[in-house]
Amino acid sequence: MKYETIEIHKEKDVATVYLNRPEVHNAMNEKLMKELTNCFKELNNDDNTRIIILTGRGKSFCAGADLNWMKSMAEYTKEENIKDSRLLLNLYETIYTSSKLVIGHINGHAFGGGLGLFAVCDITFAVPNCKFAFSEVKLGIIPSVISTYIVRRIGLSNMKRLFITGERFNSEYAKEIGLIDYVISEDEIDEQIQNYVKLLHSSGPKAVEEVKKLVDACEKMDVENYKEYTVKKIAELRVSKEGQEGINAFLEKRKTKWGG
Repeated sequence: MKYETIEIHKEKDVATVYLNRPEVHNAMNEKLMKELTNCFKELNNDDNTRIIILTGRGKSFCAGADLNWMKSMAEYTKEENIKDSRLLLNLYETIYTSSKLVIGHINGHAFGGGLGLFAVCDITFAVPNCKFAFSEVKLGIIPSVISTYIVRRIGLSNMKRLFITGERFNSEYAKEIGLIDYVISEDEIDEQIQNYVKLLHSSGPKAVEEVKKLVDACEKMDVENYKEYTVKKIAELRVSKEGQEGINAFLEKRKTKWGG
């Protein structure tokens, strides 16, 4: 499928998805949200893709909502706003629940909903001194839709304070509170991400998918049901084709079929 607001580059089993509206700092509008959602759905169904890297073209990662889009939203009815907000929720949920390993390469500044785009990634790398802010309160609104994903990374107290103040913070502080996993210099970040990709290739593709499901189940299930889920899941995976290959490779002191 041909896209207007994003670009996709495939190299073997790694797909790099670029937000491609650098002239507006990769701000999100309806078209970008729909295209990015469709892109992740397509990649999720592609058996030849194992890892997705999400990044931005130009100097910014994502400036949040596009100004022209915001102008149109100001005239929406409540029902139209609900429909519009569901587009954003669907985008975040599609990325967050992807069966693929999703790496966020934060190449520049991000504001508002742009922070949600990397909060839903599994592992995040950022260049130093990026500027971030949950700036919605300055407009008399709140970062509502992204809150589900932000709280998972930074906890309630950090989220409450940053949402209320709308204060700006940098990459280093984002790492300190858990919003970013790694801060790497601009000269080295591509190499470090590729090193991480090599590391991830040694993990079983199905096992990675099941880890993501495990974390999701841990968040949603009550304790007793979750315990039962874990018992059944490990038994299921031990006898699975991938599990048998991994265990036998370890015992036979050889590389796995997926690890090369």
